[in-house]
Amino acid sequence: MSRTTIETVDPATGRPLATYEAMDAVRVEAAVERAHAAARAWARVPVAERAARVAALARTLRTHRDHLARLTVTEMGKPVGEAEGEVDKSALTAEYYATHGPGILADEPVTVDGDVDGEVDGDGDVDGAEAWVAYEPAGLILAVMPWNFPVWQVMRFAIPSLTAGNGVLLKHASNVTGSAFALQSLFVEAGFPAHLVTALVLADTDVPETTARLIADDRIAAVTLTGSNRAGAAVGAAAGRAAKKSVLELGGSDAFVVLDDADIEKAAAAAVRARFTNSGQSCVCAKRFIVAEPVADAFTTAFVRRVERLRIGAPQDRTTEIGPLARDDLRAAIQRQTKESVAAGARLLTGGEPLPGDGCFFRPTVLADTAPGMPAFDEETFGPLAALAVARDDDDAVRLAEATPYGLGLSVWTADPARGVALARRVTTGAAFVNAIVASDPRLPFGGTKRSGHGRELAAAGIREFTNARTYWVAR
Repeated sequence: MSRTTIETVDPATGRPLATYEAMDAVRVEAAVERAHAAARAWARVPVAERAARVAALARTLRTHRDHLARLTVTEMGKPVGEAEGEVDKSALTAEYYATHGPGILADEPVTVDGDVDGEVDGDGDVDGAEAWVAYEPAGLILAVMPWNFPVWQVMRFAIPSLTAGNGVLLKHASNVTGSAFALQSLFVEAGFPAHLVTALVLADTDVPETTARLIADDRIAAVTLTGSNRAGAAVGAAAGRAAKKSVLELGGSDAFVVLDDADIEKAAAAAVRARFTNSGQSCVCAKRFIVAEPVADAFTTAFVRRVERLRIGAPQDRTTEIGPLARDDLRAAIQRQTKESVAAGARLLTGGEPLPGDGCFFRPTVLADTAPGMPAFDEETFGPLAALAVARDDDDAVRLAEATPYGLGLSVWTADPARGVALARRVTTGAAFVNAIVASDPRLPFGGTKRSGHGRELAAAGIREFTNARTYWVAR
């Protein structure tokens, strides 16, 4: 392993923030051993007590809201209001699981009075037997997390997993290392045992080999990753070799479909929010806007007008709506996707270039006449770039929405909700929203299909993903 340092940088100014020493193999081993021991002890803690700690976590999150938001603003450039919202959502999720987690994890009795064939396998006697399903802790879970939601992405996984009785070994993105350490301390302050949530700090060059080695380690029970397809393929393959559970959330190219009976002004306003939240750096941002031909001109006009009003500026400024991209290579990727799409026939309606001066700023960009075969339509665009396409009718809208290897979310806008649901059923995604922006909610499962990954987070499905659904049969 490399022995090096990690430097975090403010993407709004380009100035260094802090330097951290990356862990070598000896320190990683010590961290894993401590985390494994903490997870084994935590698994024996009654679920009611675990839920009480999660409730305390919600209070602790709110106490440290300003500090966590400030870290997010400075490390990855999120506008401050959105950064605060990220912490608030995490606290609400903690409250949800503190209240509902014990019930979701409760033993489920199963009636076994008689077998469907009139017999029972094995030597057990059906008469008088009791059976139930228990949801028991899996163990220590390796979590490889991204930078775009430094607090929420971690909490979205960690809160239900800790409620379920597991430990968390966190490999956060290197550019938000300060946030990783802040969250590690936050869990201890909320009353969780030391080392139950352990942050690993790895040199970027060491991540692939170290991650694969950890997944193969018998002390690691399972792995979850939110990130790129390339990283997901590597982690999924490693988990498969080790015969271990994995949950992968690998991004998306969500379609935002506007049908010919939609309220155009309302849809356009929602479309701007759906695309440009977090400066466009979100897996569930709408990225491809598929608009019915009769309303395409009206929608385009309304959409571009609102995009050009977006305020670009320092993320600490509460009036800022678009901050910098988190890294300069991300800005370069958006510029490439824009140029190549225009060269392939797309029309640039607004934006399309970096802002001069310091920081990783890029003008909010809208491309019209996009289609399959263009980077802005085919690839995940992780920044302030919107691709518009025109659909002849509902069938054509389905064709365009399905013309992607991704399958995370879908948003459909129409005056007839039944029509919207009918269209949504023809498009493969992990979530479908009608007359609403795609979003995650602790009460509902979240996850993707196709190249957007597999497994679910949040709700009952998310807390049970990393449990052993264990069958009990007790004969008298």
